[in-house]
Amino acid sequence: MGSIRGRNTKPEIALRSGLHRLGLRFSLRSKLPGRPDITLPRHRTVVFFHGCFWHGHEGCALFRLPKTRPEFWRDKIEANRERDARVLNELAALRWRIAVVRECSIRGSLRREWSDICLELAAWIRGGDDAFMEISGWVGAEPVGDVTP
Repeated sequence: MGSIRGRNTKPEIALRSGLHRLGLRFSLRSKLPGRPDITLPRHRTVVFFHGCFWHGHEGCALFRLPKTRPEFWRDKIEANRERDARVLNELAALRWRIAVVRECSIRGSLRREWSDICLELAAWIRGGDDAFMEISGWVGAEPVGDVTP
């Protein structure tokens, strides 16, 4: 577990590169609640890249509780979900637009092309209408639980 990185993972770097190629400029060192992976101040938008296991993406093939110490893992994943919901609500209260890109959008049988993910995200960022967007391994997925701001 110690070798699992929380920042500058290959998927994060690929997402940042794709957005940069599409002309979107961003910041990486935000002091906003939840420390977003990508902050686009000009568009008042933040982007989180969530691993399906660590953020408890229900209904996803990449999320399965380990068989060893299930109580520990259930509590840990639930605490992560609660923190995610709290952070999204805090950002929404500050009037930031929020995008969540899930790991299953780039891995597994339902993965999508990077270019499609970056184009969809860039269009949403520039559109400026909806306050929340989630990109997962299947098109049209709804946010999990009550985390929608």
